Amino acid sequence: MPPVRNGRLERIMMKNLLIVLMGLSVTVGAQGKEEDRLRASATVLKEVLDVPDNIPKDLLDKAECVIVFPGVKKVALGVGGSYGRGAMTCRTNDNFTGPWSAPTLMALEGGSIGFQLGAEETDFVLLVMNDRGATSLLSSKVKLGADASAAAGPKGRTAGASTDVVMQAEMLSYSRARGLFAGVSLEGSTLRPDKDANLLVYGSPMQPREIVKGGVAVPSAAKLMIDLLNTRSPKNLSNRK
Repeated sequence: MPPVRNGRLERIMMKNLLIVLMGLSVTVGAQGKEEDRLRASATVLKEVLDVPDNIPKDLLDKAECVIVFPGVKKVALGVGGSYGRGAMTCRTNDNFTGPWSAPTLMALEGGSIGFQLGAEETDFVLLVMNDRGATSLLSSKVKLGADASAAAGPKGRTAGASTDVVMQAEMLSYSRARGLFAGVSLEGSTLRPDKDANLLVYGSPMQPREIVKGGVAVPSAAKLMIDLLNTRSPKNLSNRK
């Protein structure tokens, strides 16, 4: 076989280098998109918690995890289909009594969810109220209303945390669209860990439970969200603890 000429060899090497650089560029761009999602989640959560009549403080203090989906969009996946990506943080330690954890990225999918307010984009905030709800979400895909009980969350400073709907639900959900904030039912929608997004943010494959148990550094893009929760609700005040 005749030797490969230097010019041809250089072209092959240059082509391979361009392929590698293009792959790196795509990865960096995707990572930046997930980091933007973390920042957007923090912004939504701060704006919601800054209004005292939105989520009752006593409910936040009893929650074991908080999930935020900023700007969930209505898409053409059938009538009322929707698609959203966000982040979930839980109180660390096996019994959910420690500070708030680094976030695991999450996906929300379903039909006709959250667009009762007439908007094309809706922000969602979910409170996970017990160990069973948290464990289910950290393990696999969960269908609300079937695999885990969910209810529209009560709002306002006088809303009690001892009502039947709160005591029985594993998750409480809220929506915000066009400046209107309300409890909203997400039954029929699905929640699942977004492992591909976690890989982009953390740089290596990590299980959701591994992230939220503690010991994983909080990404800089998520620091505002975690600092906010550690300030507003530093302790788990649930009677279950």
